[in-house]
Amino acid sequence: MRHDTFNVSSGTTTEIPAPYGNGPSGAAPAASDAARKPTGRIRTQHLQQAKDNGEHFAMLTAYEQNAAEIFDQAGIEVLLVGDSASNNVLGNETSLPVTVDEMLPLCRAVARSARRALVVADLPFGSYEVSAQQAVATGVRFLKEGYAHAVKIEGGRFYAETVQAMVQAGIPVMAHIGFTPQSEHAIGGYRVQGRGDDAQRLIDDAKVLADAGAFCILMEMVPTTTAAAVDAAVPVPTIGIGAGNATTGQVLVWQDMAGLRSGKMAKFVKQYADLRTVLASAAKAYGDEVRSGQFPGPEHSF
Repeated sequence: MRHDTFNVSSGTTTEIPAPYGNGPSGAAPAASDAARKPTGRIRTQHLQQAKDNGEHFAMLTAYEQNAAEIFDQAGIEVLLVGDSASNNVLGNETSLPVTVDEMLPLCRAVARSARRALVVADLPFGSYEVSAQQAVATGVRFLKEGYAHAVKIEGGRFYAETVQAMVQAGIPVMAHIGFTPQSEHAIGGYRVQGRGDDAQRLIDDAKVLADAGAFCILMEMVPTTTAAAVDAAVPVPTIGIGAGNATTGQVLVWQDMAGLRSGKMAKFVKQYADLRTVLASAAKAYGDEVRSGQFPGPEHSF
């Protein structure tokens, strides 16, 4: 079995295990892609290597096959099957209503489609808060039934024993602190966390969660100075969303990143495309051609 490793940010090949798990079979990558990208599965230790080497990695949400394939082939290192599927796929107003049973098929689709990226699944609201035993049981489902490689839970040091129990059960855990969307009602809506004297609370939360075994700390809507202090205080990699550029990685909801959603975007979102306009234009052209009889033409008929 081949064992190459690589530089996470540049794709330089050095030492990484061959792909594993439930990834799809398929044609080998083009020669140019093979020369540019590592060919094995990214694991949690490769994110740790990025932190240790002062490098950065990218993370995007993904909820289905096509996006997962595209982002994986583009070299995105981590794919998050987020509970944000609730309000980006399933039509809910927030992330709160989505269930484990709704998320598992989405997770399977992403894990089957990504040959290289580390696939992380959010544990949805209500699936881990009751007890460490409940969290372990839900995490096991995501690894067994959803084929995820790791899971993410929201909350501070209160969940240290939960994280420890999950890690002891063989479930890699990413911790999520700062603004935690599942707690939006408890914290009074979408509000920046970790300002002023509150910064120390986040630093302490991160240290306790890392000591409990979390392999990574995600911070959302946190001042850049606080995020930098957290990153300096913990040995594990950090990921930011609205937390400045001092973290090891960055994450965005892919529909925000690609300009698919309408309405006002959060301050921390950068749109790299305008897919909403492109798709609307394509759909209108298709509809016009169907109504006029132009499509299908002779070239599309048998």
